[in-house]
Amino acid sequence: MKRLFLVWCLALISMYVKAQQVDSTYMATHYDKSEHFIPMRDGIKLYTLVYTPKDQSTEYPFIMHRTCYNASNQDNFKLRSQPSPYLVKDKYIFVFQDVRGRYQSEGVFTNMTPNIKGNNPKNKKEIDQSSDTWDTIEWLINNIPNNNGKVGQQGISYPGHYTAAALPDAHPALVASSPQAPIADFFFDDFHHNGAYLQSYTGALAVFGYHKDSLTKKPWYVDHIRKLYNDAGADGYDFHLAQGPLKNLTEKYLQGNFFWNNIVEHPNYDEFWQKRNILPHLRGIDHAVLTVGGWFDAEDLYGPLNIYKTIEKHNPKAKNTIVMGPWDHGRWAKEDGQSVHNHIYFGDSISTFFQKEIEANFFEHYLKGKSIEELPEAYVYDTGKKQWDTYDQWPAASTKNYKFYFGGNETLSINEPTDKAAEFSYISDPMKPVPYTSQTEGVTFTPRRFMTDDQRYASRRPDVLTFKTEVLEEDLLLSGEILAKLKVAMTGTDADFVVKVIDVYPQDHPNYDHNPENIIMGGYQQLVRSEVLRGRFRDSFEKPKPFEPNKVTDVNVVLQDIHHTFKKGHKVMIQIHSTWFPYIDRNPQKYVDNIYKAEAEDFIKSEITVYGESVIEIGGLELF
Repeated sequence: MKRLFLVWCLALISMYVKAQQVDSTYMATHYDKSEHFIPMRDGIKLYTLVYTPKDQSTEYPFIMHRTCYNASNQDNFKLRSQPSPYLVKDKYIFVFQDVRGRYQSEGVFTNMTPNIKGNNPKNKKEIDQSSDTWDTIEWLINNIPNNNGKVGQQGISYPGHYTAAALPDAHPALVASSPQAPIADFFFDDFHHNGAYLQSYTGALAVFGYHKDSLTKKPWYVDHIRKLYNDAGADGYDFHLAQGPLKNLTEKYLQGNFFWNNIVEHPNYDEFWQKRNILPHLRGIDHAVLTVGGWFDAEDLYGPLNIYKTIEKHNPKAKNTIVMGPWDHGRWAKEDGQSVHNHIYFGDSISTFFQKEIEANFFEHYLKGKSIEELPEAYVYDTGKKQWDTYDQWPAASTKNYKFYFGGNETLSINEPTDKAAEFSYISDPMKPVPYTSQTEGVTFTPRRFMTDDQRYASRRPDVLTFKTEVLEEDLLLSGEILAKLKVAMTGTDADFVVKVIDVYPQDHPNYDHNPENIIMGGYQQLVRSEVLRGRFRDSFEKPKPFEPNKVTDVNVVLQDIHHTFKKGHKVMIQIHSTWFPYIDRNPQKYVDNIYKAEAEDFIKSEITVYGESVIEIGGLELF
């Protein structure tokens, strides 16, 4: 049993994204392997695995992957993550490196290492991910034979962040970068959404919160995960609710976890989080960047959209492209044949199209000089029509803007308010929170399926406000940024606000063959986009403040972008509620300075009212 648990942890955690694997026989036949400990400017050595094509008749560019998830997982010619089979057969020098403090690399690991402005190789003390990447590239070019002096980089999730973090003050040989599902800011990606803690990610904290005591090829944090998963059982909702306040997680499962302690001691967007935000540092970029994300990525949707927009805004010399497909976290690196997210089918071989027609061409053009048709600025997948669209900017200037207003009898009007004097109330009870999914799930590493889940279970709850349009008489494309401008009041002094955009299918919609028989697509209420705002941060993430009971207050909730056609015969639905458990932790609804230290008696019911003056705006809003 112990061995099975360890194998499970290795499969789940170390292989954060399982890719379409490259045949190890092909790798062994066509590539040579070498291992190196590359010295950084401060003397720390980073473990680096290099695969070089056996054919030395020509020179090759590098494609580099820097990771905190164990570079030696790519050992023995078994590439379990990137690169894709198309890149492998196109022939590059592939580099896999453990970042400092992880696995076989020396040094101390830091989550989201703060960027230091200016990259001076002579400065031996100021170290960040950009300087480590710079030093690695310099060593590779001078020590690995048959290279052509050009370097590309790619990575998914945390490795995507390392790719983005190397963009400022980049080595001149770095000419093509592809941050994929990159973390931009841990106060808005992964462990937080707009300041709310994602309690469903608790099982992942051990991976990032304990330091190793020696160089190793094996994970050292498994024992810290064991108790949580052994105790959890089959129902994550019941398990987390039984834990009570977050302070109990500290005592039971997270003792000595330095990352959790960071989260607890920094509940607001203070200097600790601000200096770990990579976005302000994305300046002076002059090479090609291909940012990739998935519309159904519950972990890192904020990152790719905002990294792309930041580069676009501040770096006119960069060739900047964004790809957003119908994927969850990193799914573009794996081909399942049919592209299905949860219950929804989107098409065939979509990941192969990306790997072969977009990613492979991107690197071949910028690293090898292959003449290809220039990629469009934005490759975005319409998740309603189920087709790729291309634009010369994102958000697209050609798409229309829409405003949605709430009315009586759960009505939702488009562009014309129906009753600004209307009031809609519900009782939010943190002891009976709204589940985030219609399906029973155990404690997961990170949740994914719910991003297209059926919302009928939520529509039937009295603590969820639901509004829907009449049946659409023609297709309606909602594309671009989303802002929910709510006017609210409450009897408590704090609350969360969850806003959802939902596609309601017609009752005669056929079932999909890939689904279980109990999944009925007629009347399905597909979640398309959703987000939460911790109400205390309505005016400032840095300086929270309580609500004044029963006072009408403005709360603006920014949702991530959308590109979805609501088809003729469908309806648009908006839902609003104040708990979403255990995806996010429970707000006590009584204002306390630090929710991570709240007591059980701080959790109270609150009557929350949303007013008819509220509006949901969707389109080119220039929120960024």
